[in-house]
Amino acid sequence: TMAELGKKYCVYCLADVTSLRLRCTECQDIELCPECFSAGAEIGQHRRWHGYQLVDGGRFTLWGAEAEGGWTSREEQLLLDAIEQYGFGNWEDMAAHVGGRAPPEVMEHYVSMYIHGNLGRACIPDSIPNRVTDHTCPGGGPLSPSLTAPLPPLDISVAEQQQLGYMPLRDDYEIEYLQDAETLISGLAVNYDDEEVDIELKRAHVDMYVRKLRERQRRKNMARDYSLVPAFLGKERKERPLRRKMTKEEKELRAKLRPICQFMSAKEFDDCFDNLHKERALRAKIRELQRYRRNGIAKTEESAEYEAARHKREKRKEMKNSAGAKRGKDEAGKETAVEFSSMENLAGFDLLSEREKLLCSSLNLSPTRYLTVKTIIIKDYLQKRQGIPSKSRLPSYLDKVLKKRILNFLTESGWIARDTS
Repeated sequence: TMAELGKKYCVYCLADVTSLRLRCTECQDIELCPECFSAGAEIGQHRRWHGYQLVDGGRFTLWGAEAEGGWTSREEQLLLDAIEQYGFGNWEDMAAHVGGRAPPEVMEHYVSMYIHGNLGRACIPDSIPNRVTDHTCPGGGPLSPSLTAPLPPLDISVAEQQQLGYMPLRDDYEIEYLQDAETLISGLAVNYDDEEVDIELKRAHVDMYVRKLRERQRRKNMARDYSLVPAFLGKERKERPLRRKMTKEEKELRAKLRPICQFMSAKEFDDCFDNLHKERALRAKIRELQRYRRNGIAKTEESAEYEAARHKREKRKEMKNSAGAKRGKDEAGKETAVEFSSMENLAGFDLLSEREKLLCSSLNLSPTRYLTVKTIIIKDYLQKRQGIPSKSRLPSYLDKVLKKRILNFLTESGWIARDTS
């Protein structure tokens, strides 16, 4: 019959290969069934390493003859093209693309074979990992998405709300930061005859307005984080936990660090300040230990004895000085009058303070020489503070004893720092 004439047979095992066969591209009229091809069958001049071509009649079933529905390979290809084109779930368009199949049939075949079947179990993992990475800052940080999130209203009384001009239901104030920001968009309107330049200009206005809104909200969040409203109302001490009492130096340091508050949360700023305080305490302890080492102390027990002895020496020195001061108080008027009388006519005498006059008199040093030495020492001290190497040379008449006495006097008077001298 005509149907039998159109059939194709395997040249090795004579099986019917009309639906699917593999044709050798190097030998003529060599077509094998999939079983003989996979076994590496060779016949005549044909060898198993020859190139081949897959010939499909369109009636080959991908899942086998026993699979439900009898889907051919051509229908499977149309189904995969449809799922890529229309997406999962659009079964009506997929059925129309495949042709000859109802939408429920298309859905059931794809779910059973490609998702719950062997192919789905091999390709789809049991648990899909979350590969989304959050690159934003933590809540409250400078780049945090919580900057524009609304905050709960402030817990203040009605009188305090009126004092601040605060509207709790809107979390707004009567006078906001950048009060005239809304004027950027109040007059904007989209017209049908707008040119591209006009549209871009209006978009720029909207972008400027959004930036100002973000800055306004950031300042509100900062005021809420640092409890500026309770501080303004005088309730900061009641609401915030008690901290240790700060010294004058710590208050000055905290005031200097205040500009960086806008880049940190309140907790981060407190941690930074505490760490700086710890660093200063550690540096002071290191200097103390270095002073012990210079004095030959190597153990903690010896340092306690050293401090006790040093305290006794200082106390005796103070008592001696106080006794000498009382004894010389009566003679001071007479002596100073005699001592100053010999220096009153010298140049620069009127530029000295009372203590400097006493120093020059005790050192037998003229006022002009003392002022010269004082100027050189203070100039060198200021240059060292600025990191500039000092090149000044002290006068030849200044020996070590005079230099030490003048340095101690300038240090005690506050002209130079103690560590510099």
